[in-house]
Formats: sequence, structure tokens, C-alpha cells
Amino acid sequence: MTQLHAQPYDISATGFYFDSAEEYVQKSAKNFNSFGAPVEEYEIQFIDGESIDTALFTALNVHQGNFPQFLEACDSWDDQQKQKVIIAVGECGYSFDLVSGDPDDFDVDIYQLDSLKELAEQFVDEGLFGEIPASIQSYLDYDAIARDLGMDYSEITIAGERLIYRCS
Repeated sequence: MTQLHAQPYDISATGFYFDSAEEYVQKSAKNFNSFGAPVEEYEIQFIDGESIDTALFTALNVHQGNFPQFLEACDSWDDQQKQKVIIAVGECGYSFDLVSGDPDDFDVDIYQLDSLKELAEQFVDEGLFGEIPASIQSYLDYDAIARDLGMDYSEITIAGERLIYRCS
């Protein structure tokens, strides 16, 4: 479960923890500053949850206006969809609207590999460079292929998992 904190911008008020939009509405309706006025504006902070959800929270710049959609995304998206949005928004410069966006709209290639050299080896095995006889494959310079792939592909670690990606 993902837990957030609503920190008032009003320094004479106290914040509260919540894990659903309904709980936020209930607690914010009862939250008053030291002068008896209702608190209206909050900074939303990520407190507890999955590591990948922390990265998603940061990439999407979650705020008071979109946190309900963020909480819904945490519950309904799988890890690959979260990774795709984190990479597309945080690394590739795409924008994403939590209210109407679909994480599957991004054209981002993701490989669960530790290095570009492993990607080079995978591409050779899959025949991406054409049919290369097994007797010649041991003479290939995979480091050089990896350097070339580095022009289009990048490495990232999300929630402790190494990934190779390419934005199209």
C-alpha cells in the first residue's frame, strides 16, 4: 500500500498521512490552521510504498491535483507500464497526463539486461545483424557493438533493477 503525506503550505497548520483519495478528502475537510481557517493547499509527499512507486512519484511530479490518479496507477499498472512511464517522462522528455494518459502510448523499448554488452550479445543471438555462423561469433567484438548501441540505447536503474532502454 502506498502512503502519502499532505504537508500544508500554511506553517500554522499540521499535515496528515493518507493512502486513498477518500481519506485525503475526509482529513483535509477537518484540517484547520491555528487561526481556525481551513487549510487549502498542500504539498504531497511520498512516505511509504514500493520502490518503483517512489520513482514513478518523482518522475510524474505528483501534486495535490493529480495524486488520486497516481494512487490508482500504483494499484492498477504493472511494473513494465510504470517503468515505461518513468523512462519516457524522466529520461526521454515526454510529458504525461495522469488524468487521461495511457502508459502504453509511449514507444519505448525496454530490455531487462545489466549492460549494453549483454544487449549486443542478445542482438547477435537473435540474428539482428544477419546470420553469423557460430564459429565466427566468438571473434566478434561485443564491446565495440555495445559502444555503437550506446548511441541509441541507454542504461538506467529503477527500483534496483538494471534496464536498457531506447526512446523512439
